Amino acid sequence: MAKPTLIVIGNGMAGVRLVEYLCELAPDRYRIMIIGDEKHSAYNRIQLTPVLSGEKDFGQIVTHDAQWYEHHNITLIAGTAATAIDRHACTVTAAGQIYSYDHLVLATGSRPFLPPLPGVELPGIHGFRTQQDVENILQGTYAGQPVAVIGGGVLGVEAAAALARRGMRVSLLHRGTHLMDQQLDEHAGKLLHEGLSLRGINVILQAETVSFSADAAGSVSRVNLNDGRGIAAERVVLSVGVRPDIALAQRSGLPCDRGILVNPQLQTADPHISAIGECCQWGELTFGLVAPCWQQAETLASRLAGGDKATSFEVQNVPLRLKVTGLNLFCAGELHSRDGAQTHTTFDPFDGHYRRLVLCDNQLKGVLLWGDISDGPQYLQRIGTPAGQPLPFSVFSPGNEPDASGLQPVKSEPLPVEVARSHSMSKPVLVMAGHGMVGHHFLEQLVARELHLQYQVIVFAEEASPAYDRVHLSEYFSGRTAESLSMVEKGFFESTGIELRLGHSIGLVDTKHRFVVDHQGRQTAYDVLVLATGSYPFVPPIPGNDAPGCLVYRTLDDLAAIQACAANGKTGVVVGGGLLGLEAANALKQLGLDTHVVEFAPRLMGVQLDDDGAAMLRRKIEALDVKVHTGKETQAITAGEESHYRMVFADGSYLETDLVLFSAGIRPRDQLARACGLEVGPRGGIVIDDRCQTSDPAIYAIGECALWNGQIFGLVAPGYQMARALADTLTGGDAVFKGADMSTKLKLLGVEVASIGDAHGRTPGSQNYSWVDGPAEVYKKIVVSQDRKRLLGAVLVGDSAEYSTLLQMMLNDMPLPAKPESLILPAGSGADKPVLGIAALPDSAQICSCHNVSKGDVRNAVKNGCHDMAAIKACTKAATGCGGCAALTKQVMEYALSDMGVEVKKDICEHFAYSRQEIYHLVRVGNIRTFGELIEKHGHGSGCEICKPLVGSILASCWNDYLLKPQHLPLQDTNDRYFANIQKDGTYSVVPRVPAGEITPEGLIAIGEVARRYKLYTKITGGQRIDLFGARLEQLPEIWQQLVDAGFETGHAYGKSLRTVKSCVGSSWCRYGVQDSTSLALQLEHRYKGLRSPHKIKMAVSGCTRECAEAQSKDVGVIATDKGWNLYVCGNGGMKPRHADLLAQDMSTEQLIRTVDRLLMFYIRTADRLQRTSTWMDNLEGGIDYLRQVILDDSLQIADELDREMSAVVATYQCEWQSTLASPDRLALFRPFVNSEVPDEGVVMVSERQQLRPATHEERSMLAVPAAENTQEPAPGWVEVCSLSAIPANAGMAARLASQQIALFYLPGHPQQVFALSNHEPDSDANVLARGLVGDVKGEPVVISPLYKQRFSLRDGRSLDNSPHALRSWAVKVEDGRVWVQAQMQGVASAKIIETVNL
Repeated sequence: MAKPTLIVIGNGMAGVRLVEYLCELAPDRYRIMIIGDEKHSAYNRIQLTPVLSGEKDFGQIVTHDAQWYEHHNITLIAGTAATAIDRHACTVTAAGQIYSYDHLVLATGSRPFLPPLPGVELPGIHGFRTQQDVENILQGTYAGQPVAVIGGGVLGVEAAAALARRGMRVSLLHRGTHLMDQQLDEHAGKLLHEGLSLRGINVILQAETVSFSADAAGSVSRVNLNDGRGIAAERVVLSVGVRPDIALAQRSGLPCDRGILVNPQLQTADPHISAIGECCQWGELTFGLVAPCWQQAETLASRLAGGDKATSFEVQNVPLRLKVTGLNLFCAGELHSRDGAQTHTTFDPFDGHYRRLVLCDNQLKGVLLWGDISDGPQYLQRIGTPAGQPLPFSVFSPGNEPDASGLQPVKSEPLPVEVARSHSMSKPVLVMAGHGMVGHHFLEQLVARELHLQYQVIVFAEEASPAYDRVHLSEYFSGRTAESLSMVEKGFFESTGIELRLGHSIGLVDTKHRFVVDHQGRQTAYDVLVLATGSYPFVPPIPGNDAPGCLVYRTLDDLAAIQACAANGKTGVVVGGGLLGLEAANALKQLGLDTHVVEFAPRLMGVQLDDDGAAMLRRKIEALDVKVHTGKETQAITAGEESHYRMVFADGSYLETDLVLFSAGIRPRDQLARACGLEVGPRGGIVIDDRCQTSDPAIYAIGECALWNGQIFGLVAPGYQMARALADTLTGGDAVFKGADMSTKLKLLGVEVASIGDAHGRTPGSQNYSWVDGPAEVYKKIVVSQDRKRLLGAVLVGDSAEYSTLLQMMLNDMPLPAKPESLILPAGSGADKPVLGIAALPDSAQICSCHNVSKGDVRNAVKNGCHDMAAIKACTKAATGCGGCAALTKQVMEYALSDMGVEVKKDICEHFAYSRQEIYHLVRVGNIRTFGELIEKHGHGSGCEICKPLVGSILASCWNDYLLKPQHLPLQDTNDRYFANIQKDGTYSVVPRVPAGEITPEGLIAIGEVARRYKLYTKITGGQRIDLFGARLEQLPEIWQQLVDAGFETGHAYGKSLRTVKSCVGSSWCRYGVQDSTSLALQLEHRYKGLRSPHKIKMAVSGCTRECAEAQSKDVGVIATDKGWNLYVCGNGGMKPRHADLLAQDMSTEQLIRTVDRLLMFYIRTADRLQRTSTWMDNLEGGIDYLRQVILDDSLQIADELDREMSAVVATYQCEWQSTLASPDRLALFRPFVNSEVPDEGVVMVSERQQLRPATHEERSMLAVPAAENTQEPAPGWVEVCSLSAIPANAGMAARLASQQIALFYLPGHPQQVFALSNHEPDSDANVLARGLVGDVKGEPVVISPLYKQRFSLRDGRSLDNSPHALRSWAVKVEDGRVWVQAQMQGVASAKIIETVNL
């Protein structure tokens, strides 16, 4: 008997829920058909808001994919509207087709109401109901675009918040007196209004729209209100309600009112037709929420499945939650009071939580929760349920025992009158004031100890940006942004649950009731308060200090103001000659101002330096064209005559300037502490004990605002120590803060300066040694104890190389050498210069003060597998703060490796006892031109997969010969041998060079035609390259020829060489561009396109500081400025991201290219094998400063050499494609087999998304592939295969032996000469072994497979990597220049034998 047919019109949430539930209850009862007018399968319409906001993509909200319909034998007709119902014939018409039904369900939903106003049909005006609506709304949008959302109900609020999250400028227009007036009372509406306003949404109430206006292009541009106002809007979203979609039902003659009329069983007037969802009307009710529509679907499904025919739909309480991230709303039941009802409300004024309960006849009738909505489900359960006893007055805390109804109590803490507690009611609250470097380090320590799970942590940050690196603040003027300077890891606050309130500072602390009040007037309770408010710049109290051009140097906002002021001036003066003052002077110098430093004291850096050191520093700074004025007391700042201001000094002199920058020291920010009665020091600072606790046991202070033992600590490292001590205190630990060493090493205006310990020799009985190099302007002094056995302090100016040694000797109380002066005398001065013995340092010796890393920490990291500096930095964070400990950290690492028995040597492999750098010098100095000459003179054996490509790269870097010369070919891995990228199936991707990503339409067409002709998978990659995948080996020359004819060159995507230089369009097109970035990118790419290097090189050029080309993540990144180019180097954006460092700024194009020339050649000369530039620089002692000395200052006197070497590389460039195409003997290398032209049958493609891709292993087994020629095994015996000359020396070629593919390898120096193995690479589907490198392991000839670098013996196919695989091998003989292979394979050691892939 045939199944009855059930047709459901509507593929929305109600219709699909009906079908879904019916399939559970009676899966075989009906033949089901769904007709839906949307093109998609079913999706969760509730989640369209997160799709609109960008928090989800559409694929994440699809609820039923095509497989679900197929699995349940459901016919889905999508993208088709039903147009007619013939109730007498029981048929439905859709797209001209007629379908018969036994029962019909209308689930047509609703449609957005579009008010009949003038202009409502204009382009840019949309409803918000379907996925298509979302696509229409977002089409062509951009950040900052003015958008109007009309309607302040649930959908309107959600749409407005979603678009604001996209960065649009949103106006929300609502006719009522408060938002969501159907669901909220006035107070909750006000809270919602405030929440939206904080997101930048302009909420306009009592706004009645009367029309829409268009712009010149005919699109909407303005919403006109009845009061005459016009609201700018390039996009309008109408959310003024929905109307049940009843048109089809009306045409069929079904009774309708606002909706399709149904009875309690959801049946229409026609017994064969039912209706559910938003399109139906039961009594006076229509339904706009999903939950009641689902209830209807389940009720109808039960009836259709054969259940109780009298089953009726009952309206149940359904809660409403707002789908706006960060705005928590829950409401259910009766939302507005009626006669006889009681309304109870409570409001937490500090955290903004609001509750409103409606009670009637001793029953809860309605609930509204804002903020803390965790109790919503319990309240929902109680709605309409009689209470067992009269409700207490405080309905918000009804007790802890279940009532007579058995319902669990509402778990909600009562809100005290005097202060509201946090909404995380089970956790104590930790509030922190300040979010600078020390404050954020404290948060990291909390997370490391999992204290963020024990406390609810709230952070008040006065600035608009999260914590940033103030140590490198001046780099802001070189293009660094708040984001790049940020100390906060991506997702830190989201993943930890710590709340950061940016732009909120605390104005008052109430220690009695333990709450704080921010400047917005909001109160927040605390259990623990941490003051990390830092310091503020001291501004001398002199007349005129508040003039517009008188600024301070402290925050990013300060720097922005300095930059703006400097743009209109020529001269800048820094008041203050200390650390911060000289750093500020450097900033003014960077901005191009004529810079002066005015210091009240008689010398610079009076705290850190003695008289002689300060005098040396002054001479060096003045040599850099910075004028220094010491012993100057500024009395007033008045209007200038030639400049904006005149600084008048006490001695009667004056100095005119356009900008005054106060950097005369800092003062602790202790105002909060003073105001709330905490103990402060006589000269400021919040007094703390060893646990960082203040005079109030619930309040702690850390960083520059804290005063410990009468001392303020103005460096970052001591603040970090306080942060760690406090975090340990909160865990119950016993760590304490016992002060900190204030030694410092830095570079001021390019001058190295260091101060250690008692630099002034104030210790009784102390003695000092000093050394001065007048011509070099270097000053060094050490202070030693009276018995000359202990180092007490030091001063270093001009050269701080001994800083690490001296600091460790002082901190660890290490004995001095017999002649202490030898510590600072130069080598060769007659005194043996002692070297700090790492072994002598105790494990507790602090190596990195920024992150409290000891020698023991570094040693443990080495034991746990960190064997290079990059790994040590990642594991311990040593050398990632100020960087001053990098050299010492490296020494400790190498000492630990040696201590473990790991010989720290740089031999590249068993064939050469040299590092890469040493091999480079052997090749360069010895004028060595081939690998054979190098290994004969300086190595042994045949080479391997390490030394052969390395030497090949060095030879190319030095001499730039054609790679496929017979003497060079054996050195190239498969990518360099075939000038393409090998893929997993043995095919190659071809990458034509597209310099700077600039390509003509003709070029694009040419590439497209090649791809189409050879059926290549085509993809534009992240590096602005067009990759053509799937080229067979034998197709490569044909493809090159056509690309060369179209004007393209070899694309070095396959070698350790330059990739496409990325760039934006720059000033040619972009309104923000200040330089022609594309032109420079083309120039760079054409210059360096022939360069080979230890690792691939990536470059980018940005035409302005908006950084569209992402230059700061590249090996060489260039950013345009108004004055030229800023050069960033050694960045990385891949697996180990690293922000590039600024090497030089405001360079001309000629200076830039010369600098890049030298940088690249120095990198090629000194880097390790396969070492990225980022790792290379991390391992250079001195890092970026050392590079500046070598590249910019030519400290090694090698600039001319580097220039000549780069010129030679540029002059000898050749397009390897063209060279190969002109060499017939080289083209022969691109045959698939030496004895057959039949393509490799192991390459199998399938179609996907209108392109080809390699078949998976499972797909390959199912496909029938034509057999190769000579499928019959030959008779046992010798088979002639090819001439010996067909196989390149010290390399391989593939051949056919009947149905087998074999790989032949020719080793001229070996007695056997030729070896034969299976051509298949194990653990792959590719026949590519012949393309591997040939070498030896301890004299055993081997081949290294091209895909996965597996090593196999050429003699018998055994794996040398402990693999269970072994390759088949065949006996080979050479007679009269011909190669013969014995058809019967040789025996192999017991292992899994791998044969050729042949389907």
